[in-house]
Amino acid sequence: MEALPPVTAQTFDEAEAEAIFAAILDQQVGDAAIGAFLVALSDRGETASEIAGAARAMRARVIPVAAPDNAIDVCGTGGDGQHSLNVSTAVAIVVAACDVPVAKHGNRAASSKAGAADTLEALGLNLAKAGEYAAQTLADIGIAFLFAQSHHPCLKHIAPIRKALGRRTIFNLMGPLANPAGVTRQLVGIARPAYVPIYAQALMRLGTGRSFVVSGDEGLDELSLAGGNEWADIAGDTLAMKRVCAADAGLDTWPMAAIRGGDAAYNAAALRRLLMGLTETEQDRAYRDAVLFNAAGALMVAGAAADWREGVEEAAEAIDKGLAKGLLDCWIKACS
Repeated sequence: MEALPPVTAQTFDEAEAEAIFAAILDQQVGDAAIGAFLVALSDRGETASEIAGAARAMRARVIPVAAPDNAIDVCGTGGDGQHSLNVSTAVAIVVAACDVPVAKHGNRAASSKAGAADTLEALGLNLAKAGEYAAQTLADIGIAFLFAQSHHPCLKHIAPIRKALGRRTIFNLMGPLANPAGVTRQLVGIARPAYVPIYAQALMRLGTGRSFVVSGDEGLDELSLAGGNEWADIAGDTLAMKRVCAADAGLDTWPMAAIRGGDAAYNAAALRRLLMGLTETEQDRAYRDAVLFNAAGALMVAGAAADWREGVEEAAEAIDKGLAKGLLDCWIKACS
């Protein structure tokens, strides 16, 4: 087993970080040493070069999937502790219904009750078939679910270490940067507002066409309706830090409690109601607005909307015309 270098105030450059995480992912380091290293790195604070280097090591070991050149991803780092309904999963379906191919990267829940995989499964999607037919459904329907555990086998031995630690580590940050479809356009939500510029710089180092990195002020790993949001707008090698709130998109403000989720069955039922255009309850309306807000960001990233309000209008139309529901039903049938 290799020994990991000590974590000090001196940070690792990108090449050093890639080499360290290559050893970790290739099981050349003991579990106790990995755990201690991850905790020390988190306590000191990960840098853009370290995040990028770690993501490069993960990318080098991914099982890839073919995707259209204009495919995007909408994915959060997780770990925000808010236990909200599945917003990015719904956003993926709505945006795909707007004729933007979405290669949705995701996993089962770690800290919440229902992750993207859990909720899609509860909706009736056969995850095994969805993985098998991912390239085909991306090409034919415009959507695919890239189950992290299927595309990143190098993470299998890391999972119990992370679970034992019971805290966020750099692995939360690496996932969205290692999409198996190699997308160059992303809407990435992170649960640490102060880390938005650092994470954005890591994404720039890895290369991106147009991406947004967002974080709600309360530590939400997506755009929040409850208050303000940190927003990094990355276009190639240009980075602009901005602020955005629900009103900028013409949407109402809602407290986090309004979109509190439950288990997979509960969240799947809420998502079905959303796609059916139901707005009878406060949760229905708040969830719709949360999805519209984040879908607008994704459509801007894809070049399919000029601004937040136009993006909201397009996403709302995809729901209200039944296009999003029809796409989900078609996807489930294709993977049956």
